[in-house]
Amino acid sequence: MSFFTTSTGENAAATATGEFSAGGGDFAPIPKDTRVLAMCDEAKISEFQGQSYINLKWSIAQPKEYKGRVIFQKIKCWEADSNKRDKALRMLAAIDANAGGKLAASGAEPTDLSLQTSLTAKPMVLKLGVWELEDKSKSGNWVQEVSKHQPKPGTAAPAPAPKPQPALKPAPVAMDDDLDSIPF
Repeated sequence: MSFFTTSTGENAAATATGEFSAGGGDFAPIPKDTRVLAMCDEAKISEFQGQSYINLKWSIAQPKEYKGRVIFQKIKCWEADSNKRDKALRMLAAIDANAGGKLAASGAEPTDLSLQTSLTAKPMVLKLGVWELEDKSKSGNWVQEVSKHQPKPGTAAPAPAPKPQPALKPAPVAMDDDLDSIPF
């Protein structure tokens, strides 16, 4: 059986025409001012055209109609405009406070590792806005507000994604230097 054999027995390579559409991708934006329960899956420092920013990837858990949708958020903490920088720092501080406050407690400039370990897998409520290009050819969502998730009594918060387990190291092998006991 070929690697390219599908679950129905079809050979995907034999029928390939060089064109394929996975479908989806053109979701309408989530309506403005919608509140969603989401968790940060990724947090890292990125750069575009010489400007560094914190890039967060949020996965929506609730409501059901938006479950699985992804929202990206840029937090421009290194912005030259002091008003924009201050606003970005307040947003990061609010996200950090909802995630346990480890970044603020350290007082240090964040790194990829500190962002990832401090901000991910913590449920939060996001209020979404809608952005649109001037020619209205594209639109999407952005994070207007963040707030702490307060589960309703008797309900459980969504389980965080499991963290990868470190690779196990093999146990040391004991060496027997008594070669006289070998029977040949």
